[in-house]
Amino acid sequence: MAMQYPEQIWFNGKIMPWRDATVHVMAHAIHYGSSVFEGIRAYDTPEGAAVFRLTDHLKRLYLSAKIYDLPIPYTLDELIQGTRDVIKANGLGKCYIRPVAFRGLGGFGLSADCPTDVAIAAWPMGEYLGHAVTETGIDAMVSSWQRFAPNTIPAGAKAGGNYLSGQLIAREARRLGFGEGIALASTGLLSEGAGENLFLVMNGELHTTPVSAALLNGITRNTIITLAKANGYTVVERDLPREYLYLCDELFMCGTAAEITPIKTVDGKPVGNGERGPITAQIQKLYFDLVQGRAPDPHGWRERV
Repeated sequence: MAMQYPEQIWFNGKIMPWRDATVHVMAHAIHYGSSVFEGIRAYDTPEGAAVFRLTDHLKRLYLSAKIYDLPIPYTLDELIQGTRDVIKANGLGKCYIRPVAFRGLGGFGLSADCPTDVAIAAWPMGEYLGHAVTETGIDAMVSSWQRFAPNTIPAGAKAGGNYLSGQLIAREARRLGFGEGIALASTGLLSEGAGENLFLVMNGELHTTPVSAALLNGITRNTIITLAKANGYTVVERDLPREYLYLCDELFMCGTAAEITPIKTVDGKPVGNGERGPITAQIQKLYFDLVQGRAPDPHGWRERV
């Protein structure tokens, strides 16, 4: 199905028609991947539309920009308001939000000085990895493409160029008939999915790969760790070998777009009994009750539009 674009977008400080938010083909970001971005979701709640962890996402945008010496010419409060404005301008409630900052048209060369352009888009989006997969789960594969080694590309930045790796992993998986790919780190140990963090359930405990495994320290990952610990689960961050994907009792991916997606098979091998497990279902319930306003929000993570 073709993408249905919204009518309005926030671009360089103002709301404008989507079709008018253009950049030059010689912009630095197009040639060198010099952009940082976020993926954020808003949900319908009993109190109205609320953006989940908006402030935390935008703070990470600034931290990613810091790594790449990319000045963002707007304050955090301005971007928070811009997010609210673009949601309202498009009459949205539940939606996906994409802030992006990038080097625009300026000098040429890797270290050239260029102005920073900033945009915030919002549009309706359902389940990222396919219809009803949060219940039915997906078939995943271990990709032939590894994540980048330490001290090469900073995995801790949510930068556009980093996602060339994710594209290779995701497109290979789709080409071979899988729902998503799983990457190994340069060590040969588990890293993450093409654009999602991993949790393995073993003996009632949640195990997840550490930030040193060439992965983005996801905000959904942090949310799940917080919720799980508050509800009595043991959460272990540790290096994990590939074969644990086949030996664990349950397995799921998580991310703002993917939310919490069970994995039912890896490389054709069933995970557990080959369907969503009870602990995954419980973690999903805790997560969706929180983001959709059915549970208390002690951290102030639901930010009203």
